[in-house]
Parts: sequence; C-alpha cells; structure tokens
Amino acid sequence: MFELSLMCPEDRIEAVSDALDALDALSVSVEDADAQTDAEQALFGEPGMPPPKDGWQRSRVVALFPSEVAAREAQQLLVVQDFFVGCQVLGVAQVPEQDWVRLTQSQFAPVDITPDFWIVPTWHELPAQAVRSIRLDPGLAFGTGTHPTTRMCLRWIARNGATQPGQGNPLGRVLDYGCGSGILAIGAAKFGATDIDAVDIDPAAVESTVQNAEANQVTLKAGLPDKAQGEYQTVLANILATPLRVLAPLLCSYVAAGGHLVLAGILERQADELKEAYAPWLPLEVADTEDGWILMTARR
Repeated sequence: MFELSLMCPEDRIEAVSDALDALDALSVSVEDADAQTDAEQALFGEPGMPPPKDGWQRSRVVALFPSEVAAREAQQLLVVQDFFVGCQVLGVAQVPEQDWVRLTQSQFAPVDITPDFWIVPTWHELPAQAVRSIRLDPGLAFGTGTHPTTRMCLRWIARNGATQPGQGNPLGRVLDYGCGSGILAIGAAKFGATDIDAVDIDPAAVESTVQNAEANQVTLKAGLPDKAQGEYQTVLANILATPLRVLAPLLCSYVAAGGHLVLAGILERQADELKEAYAPWLPLEVADTEDGWILMTARR
C-alpha cells in the first residue's frame, strides 16, 4: 500500500478529504503538522459529538491507496483543483510491511488497578502479584482498563467489593449501564457480585460483554437497556457527561435504598453541572480523580 501525504490549512481539509474519499482512498487521516513541537495545538472533543474543528491550521492529511499508480493519479487530479490552492503535496511513499497483529498487541500491556488486581490481555502472562485479574483483549467495544475513567470505576469496585474470597457480596445486585466490553460488570463479579445486569444500546457491546464474561468464567446477564429492571445496590455508568445528565432520573431510579451510584466519563470542569443535574434525586460528590477525569458517587 502507498500513502499520499499533503499539507493543508484548516479551511481546505474538508474539501480535500471529501475529494480523496471520492478518489477511492482506503483511508484518510488528519494530523497536527506541528505535533510534538511548541506550536502543537490540542483539540478536545467528546466521542459521538461533532469535532470542534476539522483540523489544525497546519494539518498533515494522509491518504492510503492500494497501489502507487492510484496514489499518483489522485495527486495529479487534486493539484489542478481550485480548492487545492494553499495546499502542498509532501510526497507518495510505500507503507512498510509490518506484523500488524504484533504491533497492536505491543500497545496493550497488563494494567494494574490495585497492587493485586490487574487487567491482562490474553497474550501476556499474569503478573505474579495478581491475586485477581480480568483477561481482556481490545475489541469493538469500549473498555480495556487503560482509560482513567475505567480504572477509577474498577478501583471503586475493588475498595467496596469483597476483599477476601468467601466474604459474601457487599456490592449487592449490580447494574452496569453502558457496559461496553463488560469490564466493570466482570470486575464486580471478581469482587463477589453474583446478580449482575450489563446493558448497552450497542448490540456489538452486548455480544462483546457476553464473550468476555465467558472468557473470565463469570456469570452475568447482558442485553439492551430494557434488560435493566428493578432496583440495584450498585449502579455503575461509565459513559460521558452529556448522556449522564440526560439519564439522571433513570439511573437514580435504579438505586436501591442504601445503594451506591457510581458515575464516570466526566471531566473535572463538568463536576458542578453533574451535581446540579442529579441534585433532585441524589447528592453527587467527587470520589476520585485521574488525569483530568473524575469519578462521582452518591448513596441513597
């Protein structure tokens, strides 16, 4: 495969990207041309929401083609277009052959949640100190244990679950709302929970949760959101601030008397708006922080 690399100002990125797509590029990516320099510009956005900008003032646009001929033809067609004014061709280069499976695996190492609780991909040996572990490989659904929001939720589960085998089920009945890969539901099972519902709007996430639960030899019930019924002693929701605000009355209705609500996917600057959204039902407080993200909890 061959890459066609271009330099484009922000106001040309959409037109150039659309043209590359029409020219049958296999993929098109946009990068900050000044990344890793003092001129680097951060663009923050939330998954599922429109990006704050199409790109950077100096953007490197990279299009992947199946052959050098296709890449060169795309280059020739682009440079004569009116919308290409202000853009520059950086070159066409062959993509080096790599073991993509090994490269992907190298990016996922075991993650320690607590000193004795680890998330471990299946191609790694368990660390010697791992008393409890979740075996999990990256897949279609969100949640591999590497993101601060997931780690904070799992730390909460570890602090509030059964610390020793045979200690019963302090977590009670558990709901993982927006389960993704099922990692939080599986974590709850590892810490003693035995009655667990894991729900998501994405059928692929439900299937992923079922497969990951089987791989970890834990029992849970997974399904679409209507699978959640009744009240739960522990309600976990690691989503994002906007849907969490919308879901406030629903999530609070699931929390049993004396039960816990645990929310993540929230930036530090969003704490007050989440407190306000949940105030009619439960008093949220910040329980943990990591890398600009927070964990918020409440007890009925």
